[in-house]
Amino acid sequence: MSELELLGPRAYGEACGQALLKACAEDFQVDEVLDIPLSGQGEHLWLWVEKRGLNTEEAARRLARAAGVPLKAVSYAGLKDRQALTRQWFSLHLPGKADPDLAAAEGDDLRILERIRHLRKLQRGAHAANGFTLRLTGLAADRPALDARLERLGREGVPNYFGLQRFGHEGGNLAAARAFAAQGELPGQRNLRSRLLSAARSYLFNRVLAERVAAGSWNRAQPGDLLAFTDSRSFFRAGEAECADPRLALLDLHPTGPLWGAGDSPAGAAAKALEEAVGRREAPLCDWLGDAGLVHERRILRLPIDRLAWHYPTTDILQLEFVLPAGCFATVVVRELVDLLPAGPMDTSCVF
Repeated sequence: MSELELLGPRAYGEACGQALLKACAEDFQVDEVLDIPLSGQGEHLWLWVEKRGLNTEEAARRLARAAGVPLKAVSYAGLKDRQALTRQWFSLHLPGKADPDLAAAEGDDLRILERIRHLRKLQRGAHAANGFTLRLTGLAADRPALDARLERLGREGVPNYFGLQRFGHEGGNLAAARAFAAQGELPGQRNLRSRLLSAARSYLFNRVLAERVAAGSWNRAQPGDLLAFTDSRSFFRAGEAECADPRLALLDLHPTGPLWGAGDSPAGAAAKALEEAVGRREAPLCDWLGDAGLVHERRILRLPIDRLAWHYPTTDILQLEFVLPAGCFATVVVRELVDLLPAGPMDTSCVF
């Protein structure tokens, strides 16, 4: 499937040019932001890990083997890209055990930067945000237009699409989800089941958001919308008064879209009609998600970009720095700026 089919239209018109992302791991750096004070004692060993060209699950397996514990004793807050240089927290459950020698887990692609004990394990989704440093190389763009676009993104945010990586190579995760949905079955393997359910849910959200972007309503509230604050999972129904809330203009409060699960959408008016229309068009996927035991949740339609800064180290390189809420995709920010050129094999010797 194409990018347009999996995501949706851009919000701000055509790209300002083209560039390459991820020529090397250092071109895509991610730092997990975790606002949890660690006690320094307890049966859980927390590790601040830097990894390069290695996904989170692979890193967890290496840590488990080196520590001599089962994989289920290793926890992490979120999944990070393989094709990147990332720093994130892991925790190891070590009741009654001393700190293990983890040298066997380390190498050129994994380094343990910090170790500290804590009373509890690291929960999924516990991180508050992710900080990104991206370098777009081979840049061929209209720089005044690009600067103007960046300023606008900083003021207005971008559509909060789930990125292409959620759907697998050429949408393979979504295709597999459709096949299982058509049979009314779930994958037996836990990780595969989670990945395919997530791909289906993300695709349905993107379909709703795509229609709101096309209609110009993705970044404004309308009566019947369910509104949520940037860092909150709770939501409330918008009436006329809520649609005039000044926190909408400050990018603190946003309209939301559905993360499909059992039951009807709690939205009203036009928002509910749109969500129901998408649900009818994708009834097998929607029914499959409900039958899998997922419950209806919400996700903000508009993605605010915090601490956005940029500069040009050379005429053909744009370096971006920004912070996004957990679970949001840096690639959808880049998508509003440039068309990305196809990437070849990643250069592991690149220096940032």
